[in-house]
Amino acid sequence: MNDELDKKLNDVFAGKVVRKDLVHQIKKAANVPSFVLEFLLSKYCATDDPDEIESGKIAVLEVIESNYVRPDESNSAQSKVQQEGRHKFIDKIHVKYHEKERRHWAEMENFGSKRIAINEKFYKENGKLLEGGMWAEITLAHNEVEADNYAFYIEDLRPIQLARFSEKIYFEGRNKFTRDEWIDVILRSVGLNPDIMDNPPPEIKAKFPSGFRLKMHFLSRLLPIVQNNYNYIELGPRGTGKSYFYSEFSPYSTLLSGGQASTATLLYNNRKQQVGAVGFWDNIAFDEVGNMKIKDTDTIQIMKDYMANGRFSRGKEVVANASFSFVGNIDHSIDQLVNSYDHNLFITLPKAFDLAIQDRFYFYLPGWEIPKMDNKFFTQRFGLITDYMAEAFHYMFKHNKDYVESVSKRLKLGPNVQGRDESAIRKTVTAYMKLIHPSGQPTDEEFNQLVEYAIEGRRRVKEQMNKAKPDDEFALVDLSYFTIEGKEVIVYCPESKSVEATQNPRKTVYTKTDKSDNLTREEIAITDQAQVKIKTPEEKRIKILYGDSGYGYETLFKDYLIGATEIILEDAYIRQKHQVNNFLRLCEIIVKIGDCKRITLITGADNESQKKENNLLFDQISNSLYDHEIEFRYEFSEILHDREIKLNNGWNIKMGRGLDYFQSLGGNYLQVGTNDLDLRPCLETSFDFYKK
Repeated sequence: MNDELDKKLNDVFAGKVVRKDLVHQIKKAANVPSFVLEFLLSKYCATDDPDEIESGKIAVLEVIESNYVRPDESNSAQSKVQQEGRHKFIDKIHVKYHEKERRHWAEMENFGSKRIAINEKFYKENGKLLEGGMWAEITLAHNEVEADNYAFYIEDLRPIQLARFSEKIYFEGRNKFTRDEWIDVILRSVGLNPDIMDNPPPEIKAKFPSGFRLKMHFLSRLLPIVQNNYNYIELGPRGTGKSYFYSEFSPYSTLLSGGQASTATLLYNNRKQQVGAVGFWDNIAFDEVGNMKIKDTDTIQIMKDYMANGRFSRGKEVVANASFSFVGNIDHSIDQLVNSYDHNLFITLPKAFDLAIQDRFYFYLPGWEIPKMDNKFFTQRFGLITDYMAEAFHYMFKHNKDYVESVSKRLKLGPNVQGRDESAIRKTVTAYMKLIHPSGQPTDEEFNQLVEYAIEGRRRVKEQMNKAKPDDEFALVDLSYFTIEGKEVIVYCPESKSVEATQNPRKTVYTKTDKSDNLTREEIAITDQAQVKIKTPEEKRIKILYGDSGYGYETLFKDYLIGATEIILEDAYIRQKHQVNNFLRLCEIIVKIGDCKRITLITGADNESQKKENNLLFDQISNSLYDHEIEFRYEFSEILHDREIKLNNGWNIKMGRGLDYFQSLGGNYLQVGTNDLDLRPCLETSFDFYKK
């Protein structure tokens, strides 16, 4: 029997709703995408009569059996068309324009043919055929003309996915529901039962949150589907439906199972000069992230660049919008982890996911607060057709401006919210607005609730990094916001609010003392009593003869770089790739010293092409230095001649040949001196170390 929300949903979105329990029933017998099933159900089961529903379900199964193409049946499907002359299929179809042939060809994914003739009326009426493809009912005919260069042609095509989406109708429909009603509509549309969340049975209520908080947890899984370049992570027990949202709900989201990832498939294929998955999907979800295996050594570094700003360089600059969702399991006791000084809630992540990757997570959903899924959590009510809701979310994924401006006007964050914290919180609030208030403004109370969820998700990330980092880089975990009345509200994570091991983790303590004129710094690590003594540098001139060795950057420059918080390098010949690599070696030494906060490079370029190429290289270095809290600036000069390092600790270093004073290895990089510059022979040059 329909409830009031069912009736309202059918009235407001007539023709765009379906009984979700029927989807679950047939799904057990036919493993096809949910939006395909819903299309067929809306066609054969659009009734409340039990007998008609049963006969409709049988019809749907017969259609799937006869028309749905499975990837391993492509050869028999092609043979069937040849033998029968024509046959109707359900498949995903793309249309591509081939420049050399000056014509369009269709490609059916599971049918296994990339050269199917298609009349232009089909892709003119359905623009999505040219924009990533769409699912459709396709009547395919066999071409008997042997002289033609194709075997099949499309006789008829009826879209299963929406050919057109009107945001105006969607927004007008949303405005007829209250906030809480609309949250229930979204949950029902993805197949969940919001009623059980409001009134859970005692065994669930005793262990898990209920009501609004539990509903927000489920909604949060949709954040990367509506917000571009969004980095999301959920870790929790098995069986809570973590991966379902990314494999079934939206044709614009894909799930990478098995933990495999490579630069070529995910980001960019150099051999084919082709953008990877980030160029084709709204969201890429990584299932079983704890088992994720990185094939290429540079995949993680490129992922860092992409997660930071939606772009990376792989021979050429690539800009994309795909979000990343990482889902995985935690088999440990959450209470033990938060009370441990040695472990944190990122315990199951692979070692490659270092602090730099973790810092790019915008939101950490506490998967341990979500109960295991069983039949009572699946709705038997009406919901929006999956494809319609997915199209609405895809529209909002591509449109950010109005939402960002609305959030910026209302959001006032506290003093502990730093660079990446602010970006994460703003993006999360924006995504919640798209989900829950796509066409209007929440009340102040409703807006504050969204802000608190966003801050909690980011604080959970920062608390784990603070436990793992021996210094205080991430110590400002008390993230907060200001209400419209000006009151500051600090947001906590429920699992760790009063836990000493998480709020005040043990840190390695350092002290500094000056014991004589010969010691400018002495750092004693209390944990191991290690002592590092550094001599006072002196003004001097060093003359290096051709063939000399023992003059690597660290040997020459380290003592003079200590204490400098700002470093300016003027060298017109940081142009070739090996020269850029030399500059990066110097940056690594600066990072290890740990004093510098800003590096400025002034250099030159041979031409505009080289300048453009080096812009990409320097941007990568900038992103990497940012991870170590060093700001990097660079500029190109056409009149630069002197080669000098200027330090704000009082020292300058004049360099005869700049940083490029080592002999060439002649292309043989398997010899001593390749990595340790102290062992590499030098060219003749000189260095002057002097105080300003």
